[in-house]
Amino acid sequence: MRKLTTHYILIVLLIISYSCNPVYRASSVQYKDYPVQNQRKDSSVQKFLQPYADSVNSSMNLIIGQLAVDLDKRQPEGTLGNFMADAMKVMAEKYYKTNVDGAFINYGGIRLTGIKAGAITRGKIFELMPFDNIIILQKLKGTVLQEFLDHIVGRGGWPVAGITMQMKDKKAVNVIVGGKPLDPSMIYTIANSDYVANGGDNCEMLKGIPQINNGSLLRDGLIEYVQSLTQKGQAVTATIQNRVTNAQ
Repeated sequence: MRKLTTHYILIVLLIISYSCNPVYRASSVQYKDYPVQNQRKDSSVQKFLQPYADSVNSSMNLIIGQLAVDLDKRQPEGTLGNFMADAMKVMAEKYYKTNVDGAFINYGGIRLTGIKAGAITRGKIFELMPFDNIIILQKLKGTVLQEFLDHIVGRGGWPVAGITMQMKDKKAVNVIVGGKPLDPSMIYTIANSDYVANGGDNCEMLKGIPQINNGSLLRDGLIEYVQSLTQKGQAVTATIQNRVTNAQ
């Protein structure tokens, strides 16, 4: 029954994620657990759901691109995180048609420790990002961005794109945004997940700051990012670029 329930959830996610005309996007997402107590399989239900399960499995096994190198989840910086942060920034700029100064990935939200080089399936992206997190834009004053970066340092360093910094005494130092030192008086456009923007992982400094939200899911963005590279004849790759380092 648990397997059937999982298939049913995937069917619902598939329908929501890939309906084409018209396109509906969630304005917010809430979660609720429904524990399954009965482990006995119902053959009639299983037979009813089997065609849908086959369809979902076929979709999840669809190869959407190629990975040129192994990607690893590490702190303060890892190649898997850099890939995701780059995808977040590129897709946020596409979805919202604006420049994004910095994009962040909640380290705890990355649900795989790594991905091996080779074919990437749609299902692998679902494993990597099973949550229906929405890409959110916020405009942060430099002082608030500094507070957020200090918080990230306290968490050991998160994946980031568009920004480099060093970690020293639990503070973010030598912060560079768009090639220039962070200006406390400037306003920066930041891409984050709705989970973080709403104060998740103790990011209280972001709560209350207006959000720009068109309902675009981060997971869909990752899939579309890989597919866009494939269409250009490119494989997915990422390197360590000293975006987040320990100060000497």
